[in-house]
Amino acid sequence: QVQLVESGGGLVQAGGSLRLACAASGRIFSTSTMGWFRQAPGKEREFVAAIGWTLGTPFYEDSVKGRFTISRDNAKNAVYLQMNRLKPEDTAAYYCAVNRRGGTVKSASEFSSWGQGTQVTVSS
Repeated sequence: QVQLVESGGGLVQAGGSLRLACAASGRIFSTSTMGWFRQAPGKEREFVAAIGWTLGTPFYEDSVKGRFTISRDNAKNAVYLQMNRLKPEDTAAYYCAVNRRGGTVKSASEFSSWGQGTQVTVSS
C-alpha cells in the first residue's frame, strides 16, 4: 500500500505560482502512473495532470495545459505540480494519487491510493 502526503498549497493572487509536492512511501510499481486531481466545493473531483512513474509523456487536462507542469523525482519518491499563471477557477483541494496499472487514464476511479489533499486558493 502506498501512502501519499501532499504539501505546498496556500493562498495566492491570480497570476501567481505555487508548487505542490507529493511525498510517497511504500512500494510504487514501475508501471504506475502518478496523478494530480482537484476538487472544488460542490463539484466532482477532476483530473489535472499525470506522469508515468518510470516512463511516459506527461498529460494534462486542457484547462491547465501550458500553465501547469508535472514532474517526478524517483530518488526522492516524489511528484510535483508546478502551477503558474493561476486563475481563481483553479481554487480547489488538490490530491495526489497512484494508478498501479499505468497508462493515460484520467478517471479517478482508476487510481487506488490517495493523499489527504492540500488546499489551493487563488484570489482575484
